[in-house]
Amino acid sequence: MAEHNQSPAAEAQRPAGKRQMAGVATPAAGRPARRAEDAPAARANPVTFIKQVLAELRKVIWPTGRQMLVYTIVVMAFLIFTLALVWGVDTLAGLGVSAVFGS
Repeated sequence: MAEHNQSPAAEAQRPAGKRQMAGVATPAAGRPARRAEDAPAARANPVTFIKQVLAELRKVIWPTGRQMLVYTIVVMAFLIFTLALVWGVDTLAGLGVSAVFGS
C-alpha cells in the first residue's frame, strides 16, 4: 500500500466492479463462478415438465376475442401497406433499369 500512497480507508472506498457493500465479501469470493455447462445434468422428468408448462400457461394473459380481431386487422393493414410499398419500389426500379438499358 505504500506504493500507492493511499490509506486503507481510501482503498476500501474504491469500487470493486461488483454491486456489493464495500468490504463485504461475497460467498463465492476466491472461487471461480460455476458455469451452466459445469453443473451436473438433471434428468428430465416428462411429467414434471408437463406440469411446469401448464403452470406457465396459466400465467399467460390471453387476449380477448375483440383484441385478437383488432390485432389481426392491424397486422393485415400493415401487410397490405408493406406489399404495396415493395411492389411500387420494384416497379419503379424495373422501369428505371428498362430506361437505362433500353430493353
